[in-house]
This record gives sequence, C-alpha cells and structure tokens, in this order.
Amino acid sequence: MSPSQNRGGPDRPGTPRAAGGTLDAAGSAAPANSADTAAADGRHALTGHDAAGAVRGVVLGIPRARVLSYGDVAELAGLATPRLAARIMALGQAGEDAPWWRVVRADGTLPDRLQITAREHYEREGTPLRETSAHWVQVDMPRARWNAPAPR
Repeated sequence: MSPSQNRGGPDRPGTPRAAGGTLDAAGSAAPANSADTAAADGRHALTGHDAAGAVRGVVLGIPRARVLSYGDVAELAGLATPRLAARIMALGQAGEDAPWWRVVRADGTLPDRLQITAREHYEREGTPLRETSAHWVQVDMPRARWNAPAPR
C-alpha cells in the first residue's frame, strides 16, 4: 500500500489499529504487546537504533515542499506503528539535520509549539497550505503529500 492511499492508524480518526510501541531512555524500542513486532505487510518490524535509522532515511528522502504523515513514515521505514515514528521524531533521534517539518499528522498539522517555525519552512519551500482559523499552519495534504516509492 502506498502512502497516498488511505489507511488506518492513530492519525486516521475512527480507524482501529494495534496498540503502539514505546522507546525506553536508551532509545530502544519496547513494543506494547507482541502484535507490535510485525509490520503491516508481515515483515519483522524494526526497533531501537535500526528504527531510528530507517526513519531518518525516509525523512531525509522527502523532497522540498512535500510532506508525509507519521503513518506514511512508519510504513516506509518498516515500523509496526506510527507512534514509534512520532516518538523517534519527537526525541530528535532522526538527527538534527532531518527536515522534521516535512512529517506531520494525517490532517496536515503539527503540535502547537512547532507551527510557527514550520510555517516559515513551508513558505520558503512553497509547500501547499490550507487556510484555517483552527491552526497557525495546516498543510494541504492532498496537494502536499509525497507519493514515495513503496518499501521493499
């Protein structure tokens, strides 16, 4: 399934999904239950430093003016859950040079504390945005979502 297709996850309201995994203080993944150890396509899901490296690779590959949701990143990186991708990004484990503003919630938003800085990046790159009174910035997901190559 490609990132441009609609699929379930924490950033797709009303769609069931498995419980998410977490990272411990050392950055190692600890799945919430055994269901979290297999990726959606049946491959073994990545954890720990392997997961962080895979997320970094996906994020560095997102072109200017394009975005992916956390679910898209998780799928492309071979993670069991979008929450692990979000956690890796939140902890800065994808690297300080990773374009974090190109990974957003499925609705095209980011946490409030990141919106002003992200908007500056979006305007500089020409990322399609939506006019909204609910958020400082919201990416127009149908126009901005990157149609990334499918994972191998």
